Amino acid sequence: MANAIRALAMDAVEQAKSGHPGLPMGAADIATVLFTKFLKFDPAAPTWANRDRFVLSAGHGSMLIYALLYLTGYEAMTLDQIKRFRQLGSKTPGHPEFGHTPGVETTTGPLGQGLANAVGMAIAERHLAAVFGSIVDHKTYVLASDGDLMEGISHEAIALAGHLKLSKLIVLFDDNGISIDGALSLTDSVDQVKRFEAAGWAAARIDGHDPAAIAAALEKAQASDRPVLIACKTTIGFGAPSKAGKSSAHGSPLGADEIKGAREKLGWSHAPFEIPADILAAWRQAGERCKGAHADWSQRLAALDAGQRAEFTRRMTGDLPTQAFAAAVRAVKDSLAASPKEIATRTACEFALESLIPALPEMIGGSADLTGSNNTRTKSMKAMSAADFSGRFIHYGVREHGMASAMNGMALHGGIIPYSGTFLVFSDYCRPAIRLAALMGERVIHIMTHDSIGLGEDGPTHQPVEHLAALRAIPNLLVFRPCDAVETLECWQLALESRHRPSVLALTRQNLPQLSQNFLESNRCAAGAYEIAAAEGKAQGKADVSIFATGSEVAIAVEAKKLLAAKGVAARVVSVPCFELLAEAEDSARRAVIGDAPIKIGVEAAIRQGWDAIIGSDGLFVGMNSFGASAPFKELYKKFGITADAVVAQALRKLGKS
Repeated sequence: MANAIRALAMDAVEQAKSGHPGLPMGAADIATVLFTKFLKFDPAAPTWANRDRFVLSAGHGSMLIYALLYLTGYEAMTLDQIKRFRQLGSKTPGHPEFGHTPGVETTTGPLGQGLANAVGMAIAERHLAAVFGSIVDHKTYVLASDGDLMEGISHEAIALAGHLKLSKLIVLFDDNGISIDGALSLTDSVDQVKRFEAAGWAAARIDGHDPAAIAAALEKAQASDRPVLIACKTTIGFGAPSKAGKSSAHGSPLGADEIKGAREKLGWSHAPFEIPADILAAWRQAGERCKGAHADWSQRLAALDAGQRAEFTRRMTGDLPTQAFAAAVRAVKDSLAASPKEIATRTACEFALESLIPALPEMIGGSADLTGSNNTRTKSMKAMSAADFSGRFIHYGVREHGMASAMNGMALHGGIIPYSGTFLVFSDYCRPAIRLAALMGERVIHIMTHDSIGLGEDGPTHQPVEHLAALRAIPNLLVFRPCDAVETLECWQLALESRHRPSVLALTRQNLPQLSQNFLESNRCAAGAYEIAAAEGKAQGKADVSIFATGSEVAIAVEAKKLLAAKGVAARVVSVPCFELLAEAEDSARRAVIGDAPIKIGVEAAIRQGWDAIIGSDGLFVGMNSFGASAPFKELYKKFGITADAVVAQALRKLGKS
């Protein structure tokens, strides 16, 4: 059965003239024991809520999971798909892609991400079990490579998992001692067993080609009171006569002669892509192994109280509680209409969460050791811990990358909408995970506070300048920068409603006036941009000057509008809380909000990159073109020329009135 995996991997990589045969051949024995004896899954129901999750963190070895999906009987994974490995439109892309191939739990390839995703999946399982009881009871398994464990994110992930005692998380380390450059000893001498033990894991070494040893280690792991690492000593490219145990087996086709020799050495006399009927039947029987467990689970789900069953189903399908959500949004808007607030948008975020958190029990918050600064924890939120997983707030520690990737895992698991906080400048630490959330289309929400030079005295190391542009460059990511408490709520609403894309909310440290008006009946931020202050005496969209701004600079733009009016210049102000939603709007709507004023000015305490799509290449821009400095924020705005007077001066100069 293991040789069937090896043969399919050799043949598919050879036919594609591209790929990584070494890992599937080396890890085939591990995968065979796991899938035939331990993993709880049902190929006929790839999204069964209580299935065990299997994460191939070493995504380059993708033919391992594709072979397993075909052999165990996943309908979408046909032999034809195996033959079309790495070809356009196939279900067998170079690295596993969530949402593209049924049975693939997460998109992997960037090493370390799958391991950290799995930590999030294990957190989700423990939390939902605390909420719904035994209807949620499954393991999360990971196959990780030495590359996964060398990546820095692995340190963050295993430390968090050990701290939370995630006992249903089991990592199988494909310990083959080989990296692309050659022997692992060229670059690494870490004792991974001791490393994991130091982080609070149970860890052991076994022979990864001994099915009995693999089974015994997995059996022992089932009853562990902490996460488990099983370091499986394997030979990369197992069976290849001259390339086994060498880096040459890692990332290139073996070649016809080497494959011929491997077939002989493995005793596999069958033609390329041919799986003997008895071996395929044994694999398909393994695929049927958990049908009874699935049926029993379905009966237990049906026996739940109707309300609890409906709530579990709602949360796992990702639907929002429509009435409670709408009521929560309305309550915040009514409060802001009755008592306008001049507060920082990070504080406005907390104000919104005080209503949203009780209404949406699936929201799980957190912060990377900046809870008091990010304002992501409401008064009612209990911290999650190893002793009590029912809490809805996670103290991630100073682990931004691990936090972002774990949130991806929670969202992938289902039943949870994860959000967390850090400073916007540290989005660089989160970026690889944010990119993957966008690629996978997962609803993950990042609260990024201290969003400009407005944070003041902490200086240029902490003042984001290029970060908004960098985040806006990621496809399928919504980047929100609200200008006041109302827009903050509306951006939260849009982020929660965006089921298939992640969001970033960039929020201020400094207080901002409440500028929004006429906001009770609609979400004006949904258009991406809207006219927040019209030019006096002009039709909507008409003016001598259009000033476009985001976040804290909208107030500056409004002040500039008043100064221009005093000089006889009609100006309008457009708030642009979300570039992406504006770009996706109908052409007519986008043209209407941009307007036809001869002078267009963008105002943002960040770099210009991305703004020309709104103001044009000949538009004016008031913002940053360098790093910041350490000083009180009002002094910094003056130093860098991000003021109402600067906006006015540029407008008048362009009008020839300076």
